[in-house]
Amino acid sequence: MSSDGSGDLYAGRIPLGERTLREHTARGTVINAGFLTGLSFLGLLKAFVVAAFLTPEDYGIWGILLAGIVTLSFLSELGVGDKYIQQTEADQARAFDRAFTLNLIVNLAFTLIMVAAVPLLAVIYGQPDVVAPGLVLALAMPAAGLLSPLWIYYRRMQFVRQRALQAIDPIVGFVVTVALAIAGMGYWSLVVGAVAGTWSAALVTLATSPYRPRLQLGEGVRDYLAFSWPLLVANVNRLLVVQAPILVGEWQVGLAAAGAITLGGAIIAFTQKVDAMVTQTIYPAVCAVRDQTALLFETFVKSNRLVLIWGVPFGLALLMFAPDLVDHVLGEKWEPAVGLLQAYGLISAFSHVGFNWDAFFRARGETKPIAAVSTFSTVVFLAVAIPLLAFEGLSGFAVGMAVYGFSAVVGRTYFLTRIFDGFGMARHAARALLPVVPAVAVVAVARLLESGERSGLTALAEFCTFVAVTILATALAERDLLREMFGYLRRARGGSPAPAA
Repeated sequence: MSSDGSGDLYAGRIPLGERTLREHTARGTVINAGFLTGLSFLGLLKAFVVAAFLTPEDYGIWGILLAGIVTLSFLSELGVGDKYIQQTEADQARAFDRAFTLNLIVNLAFTLIMVAAVPLLAVIYGQPDVVAPGLVLALAMPAAGLLSPLWIYYRRMQFVRQRALQAIDPIVGFVVTVALAIAGMGYWSLVVGAVAGTWSAALVTLATSPYRPRLQLGEGVRDYLAFSWPLLVANVNRLLVVQAPILVGEWQVGLAAAGAITLGGAIIAFTQKVDAMVTQTIYPAVCAVRDQTALLFETFVKSNRLVLIWGVPFGLALLMFAPDLVDHVLGEKWEPAVGLLQAYGLISAFSHVGFNWDAFFRARGETKPIAAVSTFSTVVFLAVAIPLLAFEGLSGFAVGMAVYGFSAVVGRTYFLTRIFDGFGMARHAARALLPVVPAVAVVAVARLLESGERSGLTALAEFCTFVAVTILATALAERDLLREMFGYLRRARGGSPAPAA
């Protein structure tokens, strides 16, 4: 992702050392994969462990809190950090102070909004039990405003330092949540774990910041506002997509339905976190070369292929093995959620196609398309998924969510073809499906040959076979891409000199 002399070109922005920008980005991808994939699995494990100790009703209370309180934090994600990464001011300490101040103001404002929203949430859902945990959960919001120093490492692509600090939150949260869940604290385990994790990370990050943060704004605020308002629109849409099904599900189907939707959402959140690993790795590099369209196109295609290598098999595995997951892990109390889990598996598989398109538009300073696609898919969601949930229950909602996910892919495809000539989303998606076809076929044949009651050992054997065949097929189908990426990594570690790219 660099040309000759790239070390000099980006030295003031990204400390490359002896690496090219391609090598540095490839190394960052592997580093981030190690951190974020592990921590995302930790989050998914926490969801399943806690589900084993909580009733669906308890999980439903947590789902209401997520929908009504935690998702309000979506609105505070106004791209201040993204704009800070993109800027090229001479005085970086002053640029950071402006971004830090804006972020802190936004988070404090939304803390007040969250506190005010808690009683309203209790009235809307008819669940007074959410008031106390909701007020406690709001305490995490100010801590999020103190995490801005992470942007400094992010802009410099110093990923080891950045990820080590970010790991504090999920690790502390996991330990506290699981311990309290085992102790019988119910949904309080999730609330206390979330607050403990966020504040632990914030205090350590602030204490070790390369710049001593100061409160000041000055010039440049207007640029932040122009960059951020479309992202606010997109975040409002995200809030509607999370809030509406929990609300309608609890009203029309019951609290257990809200719990099922929340569990399915935890799976989608897992896939999004792993996707974010690649997006966050390349974003500072994309900002540095945002005027080179051909290079951006290459980066987009290859980064998508890397994520699709795992994303499509993960989604299809959930589609095929969700009944076994409920029967042998979660328990029969989650039986009504099987169809929804399968639908979420299908959604997570095809939603990876073009998943990081918005990062390329943010790097170019074009955030209006992000608002347009988000609004389009939300309209589809409200027109299809919510009515199906109200009248057909979880099975109808599963169908509606599939339609919603497809609409998002259609929207991003429209804008991608406007900046990347010759891009074909169908061809891109078909290539991602190829390595997983043999694994699906092998498992399908094995199930046709089964007889008698399906045991947990049989399900485990089929799952291991699915994984093994997928790995082998992927190694063959994507060998050139994998060889290229590992080649960059070896040279980044001090191997043979890299050719000029």
